Amino acid sequence: MIDFSTMMLKRQSQTNAEPKTPKRNSGAQIGAKSTQKTKDAASKDRKFIRENKMFKETTSSLVAGAVMALSGQAAFADAHGEITVGYFLEWPMPFQYAKVNGTYDEELGTKVNWVSFDSGTAMSAAMASGDVQISVSQGIPPFVVATSAGQDLQVVDVAVSYSENDNCVVSSGLEIDKDSASELAGKKVAVPLGTAAHYGFLKQMDHFGVDVGSMTVVDMAPAEGAAALSQGSVDMACGWGGALRRMKESGNILLTGAEKEELGILVFDATTAPASFVAENSDIVAKFIKVTADANAMWASGEKTDEMLEVIAKDSGMDVEATKETLATFAFPTIDDQLADKWLGGGSQKFMGGVAQVFVDAGSIDSALDSYDGTVNTGPLKAAQGM
Repeated sequence: MIDFSTMMLKRQSQTNAEPKTPKRNSGAQIGAKSTQKTKDAASKDRKFIRENKMFKETTSSLVAGAVMALSGQAAFADAHGEITVGYFLEWPMPFQYAKVNGTYDEELGTKVNWVSFDSGTAMSAAMASGDVQISVSQGIPPFVVATSAGQDLQVVDVAVSYSENDNCVVSSGLEIDKDSASELAGKKVAVPLGTAAHYGFLKQMDHFGVDVGSMTVVDMAPAEGAAALSQGSVDMACGWGGALRRMKESGNILLTGAEKEELGILVFDATTAPASFVAENSDIVAKFIKVTADANAMWASGEKTDEMLEVIAKDSGMDVEATKETLATFAFPTIDDQLADKWLGGGSQKFMGGVAQVFVDAGSIDSALDSYDGTVNTGPLKAAQGM
């Protein structure tokens, strides 16, 4: 599992730094301890039940940190006149154009520090500690895990919808496809636990009738999973973005995005924040959402596509062509769309309940909330709509 304390110290030193070799979801650049733990996990062939136990322990620590942070979110912004926002490298989005151009600082009237991560679980930990006030594009599964365990986070915006950009890839050497997926029983798979990829993995294995308990599931960030797959260290790897593209160079997917959606595997990320921070700084959150929505609208218009691509690619740590290919698989719902039933008008809350139940059944979390309605706050979104 990721050593959050080590990782966060490293993240603080990377604020606004030039993107280095890109890796996405749970700290774009994981600390040495995290990397070593991943290697240890692979060498010891730890089974899924053991990974689940470690995942629960991490969640417990995360919630403990949240208790200390509840009263500190608003004080952070007031005392420092700045906020810190988490995002992902190798995960290109229109907001990065506004990020690089300083639009957030200008419109919010405060300094915005940006810190990169490579997993939504790490984002939850950073918000629990009070080091991060807003997270952009946090996956719904890690958000559900955190809130189910008691962390008081809220979804304030649908950051991106994607189904083709999050998947699992089977090593080409196995020659396994959806018609022979049952042969995955007993295989080794790299999965970033507690993420959208983890949820999708569980749902796909359930669909194919593969007993996950028979598999060796190693907790790996997508970039590391891609490397392990190419080296033959694992039989299957799950991830997204640039890492997923590299995985496909070593194997094949089992289901397309459309096929996953038919199974109810929706894939979208949200802009999230601690409830206490949202309550005390709703104007800042609304302005943040407005700047993001404007950047999305600019991208959708196609008027500055080339200019935006150059900026977004550099900020994401990717080349322009890869950035263009990734963005082509993304959809950015407008504020009006987000407030409709499909998204934050009720659909997302219902979906989160389904995600939680899958994790309960898998033993990843102890219990689900009775309702996830309270984990969505459309107040700032509605305020942004009127700006």
